[in-house]
Amino acid sequence: MNTAEIVFVAGPPCIALNVAGDGPLLLLLHGIGGNKSNWDLQIPAFAPHFTTAAWDARGYGESEDYEGDLDFGDFSADLLRVLDHFGAETAHLCGLSMGGRIAQDFYARHPDRVASLVLCDTFAGDDPTDRRASRTQTVEEFVQSRIRPYLDGADPKERAGQVADRLMGPNRPDDACERAAAAHAALHVESYIKTVRASASYNRVDNLRHIAVPVLLVFGEVDPLTPPSVGEYMRERISGARLVVIEDAGHMTSLERPGPFNAAVLDFLLN
Repeated sequence: MNTAEIVFVAGPPCIALNVAGDGPLLLLLHGIGGNKSNWDLQIPAFAPHFTTAAWDARGYGESEDYEGDLDFGDFSADLLRVLDHFGAETAHLCGLSMGGRIAQDFYARHPDRVASLVLCDTFAGDDPTDRRASRTQTVEEFVQSRIRPYLDGADPKERAGQVADRLMGPNRPDDACERAAAAHAALHVESYIKTVRASASYNRVDNLRHIAVPVLLVFGEVDPLTPPSVGEYMRERISGARLVVIEDAGHMTSLERPGPFNAAVLDFLLN
């Protein structure tokens, strides 16, 4: 089945997912400015082989908002509920940017529930011994660039195109920007601000050497935020990890170059 249907996992908060296909569970986790629609070009490719589920993280898309501040580990608690909802002992986790950090955090907490990790345009945290470890912005620069406009009353719809343009490579297709902008325009502003603050300095660098499942690292060749050097850093620390650099792609490889992205992920998962 390649046509996705929406599934809700009871909360609080209630988590919404687009789901298609049969077979082992493959969960797709979006970035900090996205939602489950960011994976619309992946679900048809992956559904013939896997029960493919793209979530809206708490406070995003059709998932519910929540009271109080966010602890980054709350995402892993939600993810555990999702696995249990599907009756899956393990799942393949594919996460882009923040989604990759959620996948790493979930593995650190529940290694027995993870079949493999596909970590895309992401990082584990800052490492004072190696400048390659993290994104090009400092924590403070990242936080201010993401939330200051919204603290000053900006509308996500007004900023969506600018944000998408800043993150993608110069030769991205027009529809990639349109898809990214549509997702950003739908942000829940209060939840987004809480997410940026909770995720900004979250660190799982020390756990990289303990990852014992197959790992694919996917990075865009011209990613302005997490360049391929971050992937090299992670590959050196995760035993057996494979690194694929997608030519001419920026930070949103799955949207900018869906063909090569899908091929790389399927080659990893099926072989």
